[in-house]
Parts: sequence; structure tokens; C-alpha cells
Amino acid sequence: MVAQGFIVDLDKPLVFQVGHLGEAYQEWVHQPIVSKEGPRFFQSDFWEFLTRTVWWAIPAIWLPVVFWSISQSIQMGRRLPEVAIMVIFGIFVWTLLEYTLHRFLFHIKTKSYWGNTIHYLLHGCHHKHPMDGLRLVFPPAATAILCFPFWNVLKLLATPSTTPALFGGGLLGYVMYDVTHYYLHHGQPSREVPRNLKKYHLNHHFRIQNKGFGITSSMWDRVFGTLPQSKSAVKSR
Repeated sequence: MVAQGFIVDLDKPLVFQVGHLGEAYQEWVHQPIVSKEGPRFFQSDFWEFLTRTVWWAIPAIWLPVVFWSISQSIQMGRRLPEVAIMVIFGIFVWTLLEYTLHRFLFHIKTKSYWGNTIHYLLHGCHHKHPMDGLRLVFPPAATAILCFPFWNVLKLLATPSTTPALFGGGLLGYVMYDVTHYYLHHGQPSREVPRNLKKYHLNHHFRIQNKGFGITSSMWDRVFGTLPQSKSAVKSR
């Protein structure tokens, strides 16, 4: 049941509050609070711990899995040039998955209690508190769970000797995405390419939140027509 005129108390655990916002949730969650100190999610210390992840845990945990997966294809007789192509293709597939998940799942419109609650856990919390450094990367426990269906889909589509390298490439793409995402929020790039990418992503957070779904690049936004207009283009209309 939606409480009319419900107001979220930011001093209390948020996760089980946001569902009560109903249709007002979409407006609330896209009004960012810029603070490096994130809110508390759960009353339970255990569940709260699972929502917080330091950025360096992602490469520390998943790069060994990437290298192990790639080595399996090599041990099965695949040559290095073949494995390299598979890894690159896996990264390419990840970029499309990154865009698709961000656009169609993370930005789904919700208004029910559990819809709002689940959306807040998946992505809404990041838009509400975009500078929360401990909730920028995906929790390893959740990633581990999602790796199983990804691996099984690859097993259906690929051969036994190509599956590990493709999986390793996709997982490497994920690691690159999460580390890049953290850097775009908290790094201070001096070179033009990462500086423009940071500007592109922060534009998604603070100006046009229904465009610019690519994180590591704007390639798929260009392909699918979700590239946001520049400020100069908007002013000239």
C-alpha cells in the first residue's frame, strides 16, 4: 500500500522506505544528493556490509578468474591469436550488454512498492547518491551469481574450447566497465579522451538522464539513437 505524501527519512535505512513513494519515486530518485558519504541501506549490519564494495576489490577478485578462463582455452589447444580474437569478441559483447542492461533494466519505470525497492537496490541508489564511493561498483557476490547464467549461455552457443576464452573476455569487459565507472565519478582525468568520457557520463546523471547509457564508450548510444544533444545544440533550437 502506498502512503500518500510519504517523505523519505534520510537518517534511517532507506531500502524499505523508498517503495512507499509510489509514482513519486521516479522524480525523487532522479534528484541527486552529491555527497561522498552514502546513506545506510539496511538495519542489519550483515546486509549493509554486502552493499558496500571498495573499487579495487573488482580487479583483485575477477582478474584471476579472467586469466584462468583464458588459460583453459589455451590448454585445450587454441592458439594465442585465436584466443585473442575470442577475448576481444567477449569484450565487445559485454559493451552491448552494458548498454542494454543500463537502458532497459536499470532505467525501467517503477511505481509499486517492490518495484521501487528492487530498482533502488539495482541502480536507483546510484542516481540518488552518485558520489557514494562504496556503492559504485557491483558487489562481488551478485556478480558471482550472474556469472553462472552467462557461462551456461556461452556453453550452449560456443564449443568447449572457445567458451572459457569468450567468458574471460566478457568478464574482462565487465572489470574494465566497473573500474572505468568508478574513475569517471572520482578520478580527475587530465587527458582529453577520459575527460570527455567523464563529462559524458556526468551529463547522464545531472542533465539528461534518459540518454547517454554507455559507460565505457558512447558507441551504442550512437547506434541506437540515445546520444544526448550538446548544450549548444539545444540552445540553437
